[in-house]
Amino acid sequence: MIKENGKIMVHVENLKKNFDKLEVLKDISIDIKEGEVVVLLGPSGSGKSTFLRCINRLEESTSGKIVVDGIDITDKHTDINKAREDIGMVFQHFNLFNNKNVIDNIMLAPVELKKMTKEEAHNKAMSLLERVGLSDKADAYPSQLSGGQKQRVAIARALAMNPNVILFDEPTSALDPEMVGEVLDVMKELAEAGMTMIVVTHEIGFAREVADMIVFVDGGYIVEQGTPDEVINHPKEKRTIDFLNKVL
Repeated sequence: MIKENGKIMVHVENLKKNFDKLEVLKDISIDIKEGEVVVLLGPSGSGKSTFLRCINRLEESTSGKIVVDGIDITDKHTDINKAREDIGMVFQHFNLFNNKNVIDNIMLAPVELKKMTKEEAHNKAMSLLERVGLSDKADAYPSQLSGGQKQRVAIARALAMNPNVILFDEPTSALDPEMVGEVLDVMKELAEAGMTMIVVTHEIGFAREVADMIVFVDGGYIVEQGTPDEVINHPKEKRTIDFLNKVL
């Protein structure tokens, strides 16, 4: 369901990103509403991950504007660390701290950033572990977990800060096929609970089932966007059709 009315959570206007002379994002403009699930599809190297990394300023935009929940991320005066507290990120390779157990990984940011006391953070972490089906793994270390379990811990960690939006950068691409479902199930549950999500993925089934909007990106541009039915089932652009013919 595209949400007709509602607050715009992420506003991107004429975003460009160059790495020296290489133009990765050429002119991206999009509005994402609160509670929407937006899936970015496109070939490798099309700029999808760079786009995500610009939203939380892990990459500095070359030009253009990004506003997340009313805060201009691209303004040099913005306290980006403060702004990032409201933008969760789940990475392809989990990025957990291997020297900390699961519960400490989840508690770290809320305690360090003085959002919660240790007790509050511990209670929150335990409830999140229950939510992702891992309450029995609180004392385990990342090396003792499967890939799917690590990624579910990473999702719990992103949720620990009570973000307004979560960015997922190919969250299942490093997983064995049988572990993909357990991560996608958690993401579906988040979507149903109304979390604003921007997801870079190659999981077309997930995109078709969960996305409010599909954005097909190629060559640094948005080639086509619309509902899953419009973009996946009835694509208009030749480039989209060619891509889908290869992956479906």
